[in-house]
Amino acid sequence: MSRRSDVLELAVLGLLQENPMHGYELRKRLNALLGTFRALSYGTLYPALKSLLTSGLIRELGPGEGVAPPLAGKRGRIVYEITAEGKERFNSLMTQTGSSAWEDETFDVHFAFFSRTDAATRLRILEGRRMRLQERVDGVRQSMVRRRERLDEYTLELQRHGLESVEREVRWLTELIDTERASNMTHLRDPGDPLEGIRPPRRPPGPDPSTDRHHG
Repeated sequence: MSRRSDVLELAVLGLLQENPMHGYELRKRLNALLGTFRALSYGTLYPALKSLLTSGLIRELGPGEGVAPPLAGKRGRIVYEITAEGKERFNSLMTQTGSSAWEDETFDVHFAFFSRTDAATRLRILEGRRMRLQERVDGVRQSMVRRRERLDEYTLELQRHGLESVEREVRWLTELIDTERASNMTHLRDPGDPLEGIRPPRRPPGPDPSTDRHHG
């Protein structure tokens, strides 16, 4: 299966966890929410849905299963619902934290469903994404230095524009990482501990009583 198919599978399963949808609504949500799929066509979506049906990860809802009957003379739209196996598959995909989760083709989709996963997974994906983009920034800078005299002003300007875009994303990722870490520290504190947040008193200046040899 191609990476695009893997990402589309994750996106469809994630959206169907919210509620059952028909193909038109799914395509609309994918195009609106997931930047990777703004040009998603029915020719791409329906084969993916067929594959998910065959795998038992989603199912078609029939009459009497919460689907309104079609109007007289009109064909009803097929409504898709995620199965228990589909939920397990979605959770498995969301816990993957390797490069498959933070490359250009996949990061946006994982990020769109960050609320469905744990903080440790989010941090690993964010840090992996930042590392990859920082490598890209360093590579572009080195290339610009080496080739500066051979590039015309428009090519250089285009490279600067691309570099600034990546640098902005690196800063954004750093802010997200700092927020996640701060949130984790807050959650790790025991709210029931009466000493939580209380520091031991500082020793006043002066000689240490343990070293005072004077006997009154």
